[in-house]
Amino acid sequence: MAHDVKSRLTALLQQALDSVAPSATDTPIQLERPRDPTHGDFATNLAMQLAKALKKNPREIAQQLVNELPVSALVTKAEVAGAGFINFTLDAGAKTSAVRQVLIEGENYGRSTQGGWQKVQVEFVSANPTGPLHVGHGRGAAYGASLSSLLTFAGWDVTREYYVNDAGRQMDILGLSTWLRYLEQHGVSVQFPPNGYQGDYVRGMAEQLTHAHGDKFVRSAEAVVAGTPGQPEAGRADDEAKKQRETQLDALIANAKELLGPDWDYVHQHALNEQLAGCRDDLKEFGVEFEVWYSEKALYDTGLVARCVDLLEQKGHLYVQNGARWFRSTTFGDEKDRVVQRENGLYTYFASDIAYHLNKFERGFDKVINIWGADHHGYIPRVTGAIKALDLDPDKLQVALVQFAVLYRNGQKASMSTRSGEFVTLRELRNEVGNDACRFFYALRKSDQHLDFDLDLAKSQTNENPVYYIQYAHARVCSVINQWLDSHAGDPATLAEANLALLVNPRELAIANKLVEFKDVIANAARDLAPHLIAFYLKDLAGEFHGWYNAERMLVDDAALRDARVALATAVRQVIRNGLAILGVSCPESM
Repeated sequence: MAHDVKSRLTALLQQALDSVAPSATDTPIQLERPRDPTHGDFATNLAMQLAKALKKNPREIAQQLVNELPVSALVTKAEVAGAGFINFTLDAGAKTSAVRQVLIEGENYGRSTQGGWQKVQVEFVSANPTGPLHVGHGRGAAYGASLSSLLTFAGWDVTREYYVNDAGRQMDILGLSTWLRYLEQHGVSVQFPPNGYQGDYVRGMAEQLTHAHGDKFVRSAEAVVAGTPGQPEAGRADDEAKKQRETQLDALIANAKELLGPDWDYVHQHALNEQLAGCRDDLKEFGVEFEVWYSEKALYDTGLVARCVDLLEQKGHLYVQNGARWFRSTTFGDEKDRVVQRENGLYTYFASDIAYHLNKFERGFDKVINIWGADHHGYIPRVTGAIKALDLDPDKLQVALVQFAVLYRNGQKASMSTRSGEFVTLRELRNEVGNDACRFFYALRKSDQHLDFDLDLAKSQTNENPVYYIQYAHARVCSVINQWLDSHAGDPATLAEANLALLVNPRELAIANKLVEFKDVIANAARDLAPHLIAFYLKDLAGEFHGWYNAERMLVDDAALRDARVALATAVRQVIRNGLAILGVSCPESM
């Protein structure tokens, strides 16, 4: 309906434009919702766009356009406002007809073919499987899941993907950390590296190894530390000390691999499997699932990393310096060139990342959306540069950044970490405020804006809590419908045939007009990768409904008016359901 109204208004304006400015008929016609509802239902700045070409005052042009508008039952009023805007007020029937459309289309109301069923990959979360997901990962998960549902709703063919960083040094550090805790449980005392993984979950994985294999992986402390440089003094924070700690860690990893032999792969894989399983469970309980879990290790096993680096070499984008191979990323706008293969022959993380993006393009996606933490902003130019260097289309890649969420309790910043220095986990947050509050509050701001997450507000059952406010509107409608069914023998199948012309109350027309707007909200949110627009919309719709509910009696004696009002309330319920489904939030029928 929203698109129908806009297309019909656009057609009317186009006819007026053809008459007023025959030489500028290709001027794009833009229609927007005025922020102030007293300014009408739609507004256009077309006259202001024409002012320069026609060398006339915009208000004069606007009045000419209004005068040339064909007569239409769609519009009850068109008037010039401000510097040259034209405001349109729609006929009441154009608004209330949306109610019937909602009731007929149901869960499909708002769906579109905007995306043309183009294949789009949304890669999100992709946290290193080295520990539990924390509240920062939670925001990326909520945003990625909501965006994927939104794009699907708007007509894209979406693949949700998690990139598993199961190769490289961080996984080796997790494997080492697990093994050292295992040795500790068997009385083998080795100083635990401060740059290892410290969490209790590591001890838990070590206990699993002991339970399953006893002392099979025990080696002597002397053998574990043999040939290592040792740790610097605990209090030192200078560069030399930092370097020594990293060298010590690498030496311990090398010793672990040699001492355990083939069993190292088992310990390493055990740590990976446990963390991935925990990650999958956390995300599934959070309502976030993926079609693809793509392994970084697979990029090496299939030879794609080597092939990708060789391709860059063949295209003349690499050079050798001090034994390492460097990518000329400054040629493509990066601040400095980047190493893709170290002097020891090992490929860098950047090399595997280039290969992963090559793989994405080779899989035939029309668009690739990466959802990264805001701290990865500087990574965008080098990845985009590598895509250009491989003669791929950089316009197919879009990166959405997600800022960290800050927790607040009692008006004060809450601690983001536990005593052991770990971040508060997503599971702890969900257990405190619930999934619905988590998903909705994460969606309350544009993803690249800082988010203050008020824990007290998220748990409150008040109108100030937006998710409660919206869900309560849904529950209220359910209560009205149940009363209508029980006391008035209502038949839901007949609601689409209700006499909607009886909805003349300004509050009712405002709600109907809000329902018209839902399709535009979906289109704009999908275009801008902005699911937060749906959260804003639902809050406004709930406000309109609560105001009407508190001011008017729904189940009046007049049967025709009663059915019309129930039809409107039912349409509100359906749109709330459609919007909350995109955001991953439930719709309780009673509260």
